[in-house]
Amino acid sequence: MQAEHSVELNEQNFQQIIESSVQTPVLIHFWAPMSQESLSVIPALQQLAQQYGDAVTLALLNCQEQQGLAQQFGVQTLPTIALFKNGQAVDGMGGPQTIEAIQGMLSKHLPSQEELQLGQAFKLVEEGEYQAALPMLIALLDHFGGNGQIKLHIAQCYIETQAYDQAESILSEILMQDQDSKYKELVAKLELHKQAGNTPEIQALEEKHSAEPTNTEVALELAIQYSQVNRQEEALEILMAILVKDLNAQDGQVKKVMMDILSALGQGNPIAGKFRRQLYSLLY
Repeated sequence: MQAEHSVELNEQNFQQIIESSVQTPVLIHFWAPMSQESLSVIPALQQLAQQYGDAVTLALLNCQEQQGLAQQFGVQTLPTIALFKNGQAVDGMGGPQTIEAIQGMLSKHLPSQEELQLGQAFKLVEEGEYQAALPMLIALLDHFGGNGQIKLHIAQCYIETQAYDQAESILSEILMQDQDSKYKELVAKLELHKQAGNTPEIQALEEKHSAEPTNTEVALELAIQYSQVNRQEEALEILMAILVKDLNAQDGQVKKVMMDILSALGQGNPIAGKFRRQLYSLLY
């Protein structure tokens, strides 16, 4: 019987599968068609293996077809499960068991679901999938007690998605012992952004906007300049302040610029989400 999310154990592959437990733990389920209890638990085991992903291999051994292997493993009752790590059995259970009991046994030897999710989020960051990784990391932060490495990965996602204020805020929370080379690299990137985003043209517009806060033409030009140096949040704040007072300011150009910035940031960007909700509340 070949089941989804599992491999069928036989005389040809059992040595290879047991040896593979050096890299990935192997959970062997000993079953037989004549044992309804051992057969009926297989779908739940499949689902459990799927949840663990690459952290465990589920191997099924049909004791009726592979009697020699069953004897070699010393199986005396069905169902029986055994967990192998580094080529050796480290735990097991004989007789009918609930899937919760099996999961409890595995939890002593395998990463938790939160640890698996964290590994997946870190991998997404490595692959440059920052918008996909960010909500996962934020959701896991409290579970891991505000872990410094998680915060650094969140800061990286913020920087790469141009949420610079959020990046600066979370970097300020990093404790001294977590201020490693990655931390210094992120701080340097943030500093470069600040330097690049403070051109003489922008400084002049900021002074003019401060002197003439009701001049929407100046405000619009400053917002455009901000967006061109990746200061999107500041740009959107200026544009939103104008639109709250006049939804069709500058013959609709203010709204158009805001929509363009939101579109460029993308659907998953937290800044875009924040201001998109504000804009929709005005429109609808």
